[in-house]
Amino acid sequence: MSVKKSKLKIIPLGGLEQIGMNITAFEYEDDIVVVDCGIAFPEDEMLGIDLVIPDVTYLKRNAAKVRGFMLTHGHEDHIGALPYVLKEINVPVYGTRLTIGLVENKLKEHNILKSTTRNCVSPGDTIEFSKNIKIECIGTNHSISDALALAIHTPAGIVVHSGDFKIDYTPIHGKPIDLQKFAELGKKGVLLLMADSTNAERKGYTMSESSVGKAFDEIFSETLENRIIVTTFASNVDRVQQIVNSAEKFNRKVVIEGRSMVNVCTTAMELGYLKVPDGMMIGADEMINHDPSQIVIITTGSQGEPMAALSRIASSTHRKIQIQKGDKVILSSKAIPGNEKTVSRVINDLFRKGADVIFDYAHVSGHACQEELKILHKLVSPKFFIPVHGEYRHLKKHAELAEHMGMKNEDIFILSSGDVLEVDEDSAAVTGRVPVSQILVDGLGVGDVGNIVLRDRQKLSQEGLIIVVITLKKTTGEVLAGPDIVSRGFVYVRESGDLMVEAKEVVKGALNNCTKRNINDWSKIKNVVKEELNEFLWQQIKRSPMILPIIMEV
Repeated sequence: MSVKKSKLKIIPLGGLEQIGMNITAFEYEDDIVVVDCGIAFPEDEMLGIDLVIPDVTYLKRNAAKVRGFMLTHGHEDHIGALPYVLKEINVPVYGTRLTIGLVENKLKEHNILKSTTRNCVSPGDTIEFSKNIKIECIGTNHSISDALALAIHTPAGIVVHSGDFKIDYTPIHGKPIDLQKFAELGKKGVLLLMADSTNAERKGYTMSESSVGKAFDEIFSETLENRIIVTTFASNVDRVQQIVNSAEKFNRKVVIEGRSMVNVCTTAMELGYLKVPDGMMIGADEMINHDPSQIVIITTGSQGEPMAALSRIASSTHRKIQIQKGDKVILSSKAIPGNEKTVSRVINDLFRKGADVIFDYAHVSGHACQEELKILHKLVSPKFFIPVHGEYRHLKKHAELAEHMGMKNEDIFILSSGDVLEVDEDSAAVTGRVPVSQILVDGLGVGDVGNIVLRDRQKLSQEGLIIVVITLKKTTGEVLAGPDIVSRGFVYVRESGDLMVEAKEVVKGALNNCTKRNINDWSKIKNVVKEELNEFLWQQIKRSPMILPIIMEV
């Protein structure tokens, strides 16, 4: 009599219904392996938030089961949250040389490099995390070198996780995607496929990364007298290599600007993924010694981030680089959904200062379009399918494509972050949920800014603040001084004197009411003042600022 096998649990803790924050737990009996651990960009309404990391409450509750993190590649949306999570769940980390090199930069910043075990792997390697979970590494192509797909071997069956990928026959660094390995796995029998959906709406094929080099050559050949400034994602090492190649052809010196760009390029050069000829790279301070026609600046800020180098250059707040009339600025990237406004603002600022800005030209995606996705589906021929990496519309489109390829609708699962999918060779079903939320990082604070604080920030940004200062006699509650009213971001006091005088009278009236009703409790007095002043201001000017009463006792 055969013993019935357990089911494999697949638990996405982020990365679904959004771009970024990719992290998925694979659990079989007493073993959990986590694939990726990324950040997301804050949304517009997340005022003051630097980045968003996943909620790993489920992993913390099951920390004894977690065997390690397996990373598919070195982009922020796949590795950025690792330092925060490793402080709570200290387990080994596995990735390719470049990926681990980029992770080590982050671990150094967080002072946990020595306490973290890192393991470099290569395409073709198999890592045995436990008797139940082995992961085979498959070389793929993406907009960063050393990207992997994964074949996750469990007693329940094989799960193929594509990572972020495209099919590129002429990559800048490394080999073309290992389609043969996907075919071999397909012949063995694949239980479930999880595949990148970012470009599932786009028809055709994604162009090769090498085609961007031709676009750079064309722009460089036409820009004979002025500086060239190129912005791209710091981790897009292959793109930086092509800019360097064009600079070499057209005899330009290269300036690297932006902290993350400098860190990534330094690591990539040390590991041999970025090759810069001797004497080509100079500091920003040395530009004065060269003609503008001999300079190319490679910088961060492709998403319009306020503190990134390009944004500071555009707003004239950069200490070393100012826009010169005729500068050619190339945005070698596509705006992540939600960042369009900030990118547009930077472009407008650059144009105003006399720059010639090129966007939507010297860029190709790192993600597979529909025809490439069809190739993957055909080679792997999975029994079940989960579209991953994308907003809901991308997941939905990818699910439709899988159905078009012959899969049954009931075998395709569009999951939400936190869903628990249990799967074996006979069936797959969502059986429950685990707690997930967005953990907000503001400066050094992790998770200390929640919905209430964000709501306060939104109210302050939209309606402003009024502070009411009152001094009371401790024994009798008699008003000794005030009320004094201070306004910030509400109305310009000098032009609203009458309103402020009337507001003081309203507060005095509220205090008299409290005295008549024998209300001595400070919190109750504050509530009465807030309610009556709020009602008055709404009736007068239809605004509802945050009201902060401060009571001092003498």
